Amino acid sequence: QDQGEKKRNMAIGKNKRLTKSKKGGKRKTVDPFTLKEWYSIKAPSVFSTREAGKTLITKTKGTKIASEGLRGRVFECSLADLNGGDEEQSFRKIKLIAEEIQGYNILTNFHGMDMTRDKLCSLIKKWQSIIEASVDVRTTDGYLVRMFCIAFSKKMPNQLKKTCYVQGGQQKQIRAKMTTIMSEEGSKCDLKDLVKKLLPEIMGQEIEKQCQGIFPIKDVYIRKVKVLKKPKFDVTKLMEMHQGGEDVGAKVKPIVEETTLAGSGGRL
Repeated sequence: QDQGEKKRNMAIGKNKRLTKSKKGGKRKTVDPFTLKEWYSIKAPSVFSTREAGKTLITKTKGTKIASEGLRGRVFECSLADLNGGDEEQSFRKIKLIAEEIQGYNILTNFHGMDMTRDKLCSLIKKWQSIIEASVDVRTTDGYLVRMFCIAFSKKMPNQLKKTCYVQGGQQKQIRAKMTTIMSEEGSKCDLKDLVKKLLPEIMGQEIEKQCQGIFPIKDVYIRKVKVLKKPKFDVTKLMEMHQGGEDVGAKVKPIVEETTLAGSGGRL
């Protein structure tokens, strides 16, 4: 009888342990999307479509604040979407960075520009030379921007020869022209005006025109733009970037005044 009681007690003890381990496993599975909220991305006034899209983040809980998690988030958009569905600009990719959160709106700033791979591949062909150059430029409002330029050699009219390769010395001259034009254009304006210059390919056309005397070139593009360093965050400047479209056309005169700053602001 004593042995039977012992066995019974042992069995009860074992069962107790089993039930204890099960207690921790009974948790309700919560759908993570119920804990998230949507924020709308606002593009700067340089672009015609201000509503760039939406992003989500987990709601504020304890010390983890939602707005802090959003700040610094980078969004990549097609320029065609930002400029009202213009398909000719679809090869351009624009990077926007979240800098300020107001309610459920994220105010973004320009963070970089790139080219789609298929567009770049369509430009590269056999029997021609590629000329590439890059330069670091500091804008008048303190942004350090790195710009990459790409160009391709072009056949002369009525040319019979299959190839049109550029000699090393000529490439060096073209590269020097590229860097001077990019640094001149970039250093005498602020970031907002620089973006305005980059979007319609003004710099590419200028480089093509000035290099015709060295060697005929075609398909000149500012391939990529990176924002390397930024000045201290200023809300008023960001709000200027997001003001309505009224000031877009009227902001031509300040550029002339800012040319005087180009000398003093050129200390890199």
